[in-house]
Amino acid sequence: MAVTQGHGNPDWSRDETILALDLYFNCNGAMPKTSDRLVLELSSLLRSLPYHSKASRKETFRNAAGVVFKLKNLHKVATGEGFTTNVSKTDRLVWAELGAQRNEVAQLADLIKRSLSIDELQDDTSEPDGEEEFFEGRLLTAFHKKKERNRNIRNKLIAARHNRGPLACDMCGLKPQSSNARFEDAPFEAHHLLPMSMAMERKTQLKDMALLCANCHRLLHRAIALKRRWLTVVEARKEVGVVMSPS
Repeated sequence: MAVTQGHGNPDWSRDETILALDLYFNCNGAMPKTSDRLVLELSSLLRSLPYHSKASRKETFRNAAGVVFKLKNLHKVATGEGFTTNVSKTDRLVWAELGAQRNEVAQLADLIKRSLSIDELQDDTSEPDGEEEFFEGRLLTAFHKKKERNRNIRNKLIAARHNRGPLACDMCGLKPQSSNARFEDAPFEAHHLLPMSMAMERKTQLKDMALLCANCHRLLHRAIALKRRWLTVVEARKEVGVVMSPS
């Protein structure tokens, strides 16, 4: 019989734990067998995640036995029952945040599954930045950042703001530091204002974007990650204590 773990298997990510929690809720307290269809489907899904491409080649990686073992860990966190001692910090954090929010877990799991159909995320093998991983998990954080880094979107946003007047950061009011027109847009980046649940539903529009200096952009992303919810630019400004520069 296949064992649950093998040497070198990576820890379960937030995305994976949310998917497992969704299955745990769908089991309604009953612990499925390794032959259960839903267990096998989740095992296959976890093995297909792009950032686990090397690990997923191992027979022991996220196999059915490993999925059931994770469900037992979540059951232990949820009820205090069971004998497993391998409950992770991520298990406890995800349960603390989402254990009473079954519908939200289902929505997040659906978003994560849908993100796997986005072609540009399939080559995401980079290591996660724990300080800037959003509430929705690693794949959707990557989706958000790839949208923002789209050169075409940024260029259109810069052009639209030029038509309205001088460039300035929406969060701190910073204006171009160079009087040379070729460099005045260099400090600025595009920030996507919509939560991923909305951003995946429609094509990006300029009204969905904020213009931020690189410093404020990083501050806003960190605030979203730490608060574990989506923040507007105004909310983030208050959260991090940014003072708007005079016009």
